[in-house]
Amino acid sequence: MIRASRSVTANLAEGYGRFHYKENIQFCRQARGSLFELTDHLTVALDEKYINTGNTGEFKSLRTKYYNLIKKLNSYIKYLKIQMEKTK
Repeated sequence: MIRASRSVTANLAEGYGRFHYKENIQFCRQARGSLFELTDHLTVALDEKYINTGNTGEFKSLRTKYYNLIKKLNSYIKYLKIQMEKTK
C-alpha cells in the first residue's frame, strides 16, 4: 500500500516535469493505475481482516476519497488533452 501510494505522487511529479503534454498524460495514467491498485489493496486488507470490520465506515471514507482523487485525475488528464490539442 505504501509503494502504491508513493507511486501515485511520484508519477504525477515526473509527468509534470516532462516537456510534452503526451508524456505528462502517460504518467498521469500510470498514477491513476496506482490509485486503483491502492483501492484494491484496501479492499483486500478489509477482506483479510487487517482492517477491523468495525471500521468499515473508515474504509468507505477512504475508498470515497480515492474515487474522488481518480475523478480529479481524470479531469486533469482531460485538461491536458485539451491543452495538447490547442498547441497543434
